[in-house]
Amino acid sequence: MSFHEDVEKALGDIRPALQADGGDIELVEVGDDGVVKVRLQGACAGCPMSQLTLTNGVERHLKNVVPGVERVESVGF
Repeated sequence: MSFHEDVEKALGDIRPALQADGGDIELVEVGDDGVVKVRLQGACAGCPMSQLTLTNGVERHLKNVVPGVERVESVGF
């Protein structure tokens, strides 16, 4: 499996939790430098806790599951 596929699979692990709150996450880009860019959607896009979700939820999970992930950044709509 490629690095991109590993990241997509790991996002699939956490997607149900985001969807349960009316949101979702879209993988935008996986850089060779280990930076993963995502777009939060639905309720997650406008949530005041979205940065916390991104850092403590998404980034932590990706770093634990996919070797080489350095950080996760959110991109705009």
